[in-house]
Amino acid sequence: MIGKPAGMFPIRDHNPSGRTPHVTRLLIAVNVAVFLSYWFGLPSDLGIARFFMAWGLVPARIAAGEGYATFVTSMFLHGGWMHLIGNMLFLHVFGDNLEDRMGHGRFAGFYLASGVAAALAQIAADPGSVVPMVGASGAIAGVLGGYLLLYPRARVDVLFIFVVFFKIWPIPAWIVLGVWFALQVFSGATTPTDAGGVAYWAHVGGFVAGLVLAIPAFLAAGGPRFWSVTKGAPPHPATEYALTPSRLPRVVRRSAGRGPWDG
Repeated sequence: MIGKPAGMFPIRDHNPSGRTPHVTRLLIAVNVAVFLSYWFGLPSDLGIARFFMAWGLVPARIAAGEGYATFVTSMFLHGGWMHLIGNMLFLHVFGDNLEDRMGHGRFAGFYLASGVAAALAQIAADPGSVVPMVGASGAIAGVLGGYLLLYPRARVDVLFIFVVFFKIWPIPAWIVLGVWFALQVFSGATTPTDAGGVAYWAHVGGFVAGLVLAIPAFLAAGGPRFWSVTKGAPPHPATEYALTPSRLPRVVRRSAGRGPWDG
């Protein structure tokens, strides 16, 4: 799953798209459809575990020269409802703007290449692992890296959940994504690679790959001149929302989820 600070959820940005994000919407639809097909179609948790072993990315199998198709298939599998919802929320918030800047076809290639780079980073961290990696978050981490390069000062509304209430604050993207990336590096460095759970090095690898792969779009927009003109903000008027942080109600906190290596 896309790792995040506890109680902190980006829910939308103030960066409108100029075109319909067909690829982003298609990726979300395919991820949801695939998840529903096996979550309700397989008879038991054991059946799902076997399905993950067959179609998730197992580093030891790749190291043995097998299962290369799982570089792609693993991107469309998720270990549970919260894993799926969290990943699709991040893709929805940040994917449309990269698709708008790159175009539909280039964005699709960017997304898949980021996912492959993320998988390679996780394999490099533990090439002998037999734990399957599933999830779209390596590819989505690439989207976050590209977004950071192109729109570092775009405002992102972040939902902060405290003990019994929540608030939304607009925060510059460079802070939201910079904190997220720093936490992935720290968590990857302090979590045993054979522990299962979140594939932090996949997140790190995907994010770095996204930064690099977004450079052509950055240069096409003007490179450093693009930043100097826009001050790192989107080059168009920001979206404004009716709700303000001070007018939101209080709610009770809820949480749930499960998964193998959540990528």
